[in-house]
Amino acid sequence: MLERLREEMHQVVSRWDREHARDGMWREPLLAVASADDPLFSELRTAVAPDHAMPGDLLPGARSVLVFFLPFARRLGRENAAEKEFAARSWAEAYVITNRLIHAVNEHLEAVIRDRGFAASTTPATHNFDEERLVSGWSHKHIGFIAGLGTFGSHHWLITEAGCCGRLGSLVTTLPLPPTPRPSVELCLLKAGGKCGGCFKKCRYDALFPDRFDRHACYRQCLANDSHHADLPLVDVCGKCGCEVPCSHGIPKSSETG
Repeated sequence: MLERLREEMHQVVSRWDREHARDGMWREPLLAVASADDPLFSELRTAVAPDHAMPGDLLPGARSVLVFFLPFARRLGRENAAEKEFAARSWAEAYVITNRLIHAVNEHLEAVIRDRGFAASTTPATHNFDEERLVSGWSHKHIGFIAGLGTFGSHHWLITEAGCCGRLGSLVTTLPLPPTPRPSVELCLLKAGGKCGGCFKKCRYDALFPDRFDRHACYRQCLANDSHHADLPLVDVCGKCGCEVPCSHGIPKSSETG
């Protein structure tokens, strides 16, 4: 059944790439599974927020949590890194379109699961966070870690086998599925003991440092980008720290400097 869901997801992404994306926008998507009973879920109330939702809060009787990653085309990372002050126009547009795609993938997978006689529940791709604390009530990247999609980089993004540049979505279901094994090693060069720190150099907004992350400074720049691209729907994004660094589009193979 998991392979069927992967195939269905690939079909939706391929269709959207043909119909909605100029010059291609996404690479091959990834899909992973966490057991709704994984003990790491309870740790999210310490690691993320005391009121972080559990799978059963979203769907009584939950058995599995599906998490998918939609990796951006490499050109989007290059274009975003090349813009000096604000997020690139293509990066902002990709954010808007990919949020719509995440909704479409969720709807399609939910329909496939319901056709098999099981229930499913989805959450928004973004803007499900506390605007004062800037923490999420359902953190897709933390759920992605639990599901084995990747490990956290020094930039606080999730590094997957397709890198970190992209968007995450998830849904909870009563369909029992085998959980995906988590990586056995750190995928961040710096955390693995190598030489990097490229993401710290990429942040120009006094938000990301080796010893701390100022999420409010980060969000101020995200809102500045939204104002800069005011003709678009809400685009409170930046992405500079994850673009054109060794983990942008894959797992770093050796120590590099960013």
